Amino acid sequence: MEKLIYLDNAATTALKPQVLEAMKPYLLENYSNPNSVYTFAQQSKNAIEEARKVIAGALGAKENEIYFTAGGSESDNWALKGCAEKLAEKGKHIITTKIEHHAVLHTCEYLEKQGCEVTYLDVDEDGLISLEALEQAIRPDTVLISIMFANNEIGTVEPIREIGKIAKKHGVLFHTDAVQAFGHMPIDVNEMQIDMLSASAHKFHGPKGVGFFYMRNGAKLNAFIHGGAQERAKRAGTSNVPGIVGMGKAVELALDGMKERADKIAAIRDHMIERVLKEIPYARLNGHRTLRLSNNANFCFRFIEGESLLIMLDQKGICASSGSACTSGSLDPSHVLLAIGLPHEIAHGSLRLTLSEENTLEEADYVVDSLKAIVERLRGMSPLYEDFVKNNQK
Repeated sequence: MEKLIYLDNAATTALKPQVLEAMKPYLLENYSNPNSVYTFAQQSKNAIEEARKVIAGALGAKENEIYFTAGGSESDNWALKGCAEKLAEKGKHIITTKIEHHAVLHTCEYLEKQGCEVTYLDVDEDGLISLEALEQAIRPDTVLISIMFANNEIGTVEPIREIGKIAKKHGVLFHTDAVQAFGHMPIDVNEMQIDMLSASAHKFHGPKGVGFFYMRNGAKLNAFIHGGAQERAKRAGTSNVPGIVGMGKAVELALDGMKERADKIAAIRDHMIERVLKEIPYARLNGHRTLRLSNNANFCFRFIEGESLLIMLDQKGICASSGSACTSGSLDPSHVLLAIGLPHEIAHGSLRLTLSEENTLEEADYVVDSLKAIVERLRGMSPLYEDFVKNNQK
């Protein structure tokens, strides 16, 4: 392939060279198990604790509140299943939203089968929850509010600080899936009154298969994986030293110049959005226009099938998505797009473009130019579009 323009950074990101360099010694030289007692093992143990310190500092958390996991899905599972188990005597009611990642939604479905009751909050046409509806949903038996920081499909950023205040006011634990947000925007768990948070390294140019779970000391959830004393006996299993070290380095790099990087990416994103909405008829931007991740642009094109659009973009060397990468291949439209009120026929024509700092304005123009030609070609083959045009010309 001569040209490759990668615009699927919400699915995964490229590993930064500096991250790989930081990991190499723990793959080849310092390969010891950090839980062993000899001096050689101390090198790995120190490296893990240094990464823990960096991550805690990024969140305004304490080092002993950071637990290393295999990624965001595991961390989400720990938050929900852990609260359901630990707080069962207080109640079995959980509040979440209809637009969460499936790591949360499918875990909630599992917990419902175990006797929990889950309230799934509606969102408005931009993907924002109603704070009033959240507060009204809280009951005496509510044990957890789990609302994502920023949506992985449409990019909308939720009012996390206000949600934290409501949870604190009612004495309910608050968990946020920050997989898309962490490393891309500032997060302070104390300021925002977040009790638990999930993150995954490969969403901010770290390695795959490693993430972390922030759990405020007061939460005191039970161990999630049994079998050893790792992670203060909360999450057994030999530590993924290279992955953890790489994640720590990726966090350092993400914090360095975060605002400037986000502003640069947002400028290219806005250029794409403006061109698409101006130059391609019957295109719709999904998600809030300004309260959104700096790298996210999600569109729907009427009279278009998203899968056909992706295939033709791929032929042009453009990597994109029609929604969550975890559900690619599904014939069902995105649950997020349906939740913001789009009908099935429009939701099927969705396209998610997510940028990184490596993308350029020239690439953005190439993508929009390609999109214009592809949409025109696909609509030219659509009898529905032909009938629509004829009817609107009368």
